[in-house]
Amino acid sequence: MTSELWLVRHGETEWSRDHRHTSVTDLPLTEVGVRVAGELAARLAGEEFDLVLTSPRRRARHTAELVGFPDAEVDEDLVEWAYGDYEGITTAEIRETVPGWTVWTHPSPGGETPQQVTARLDRVVKRVRDQGGRSLVFGHGHALRALTARWLEQPVTEGRYFRLDTATLSVLGWERETPVLLRWNS
Repeated sequence: MTSELWLVRHGETEWSRDHRHTSVTDLPLTEVGVRVAGELAARLAGEEFDLVLTSPRRRARHTAELVGFPDAEVDEDLVEWAYGDYEGITTAEIRETVPGWTVWTHPSPGGETPQQVTARLDRVVKRVRDQGGRSLVFGHGHALRALTARWLEQPVTEGRYFRLDTATLSVLGWERETPVLLRWNS
């Protein structure tokens, strides 16, 4: 296999900084988010990609621009895991009424199911593998972690093992015929 999938999580927003679940709320980057995301440009300078995709959310598109990919193609399948009724609140707040809650282990009322997330992220994996070469995507914390699980041919819920900070770079690829992590949360 020759495909590689490079992942960039968007820069910091007010809600990501405050650990509030953000899926459909279209927040801008903070000043820190702009600065740190812009620092990724030097790390990607000179890298060439056959396909560059971004979530339609402003925070991901702005990160793509800051990194040097203003023409990244918007792909609706790269949106964040939809949190439904939990949009804008923290895990600690959710756990006041649902002890032990995580997006990986419990439902999000009014949000997406793991099966729905799997279906759309499998389309991204297929597109990247069919394209071949190197692909770069700009997206969100839980969705990129779930995308990584699907790249590794695991259930999306296995994304719980991949902490992913804002404005970081990760690379997925192959060791012979086995999909692997090449670099993570860098």
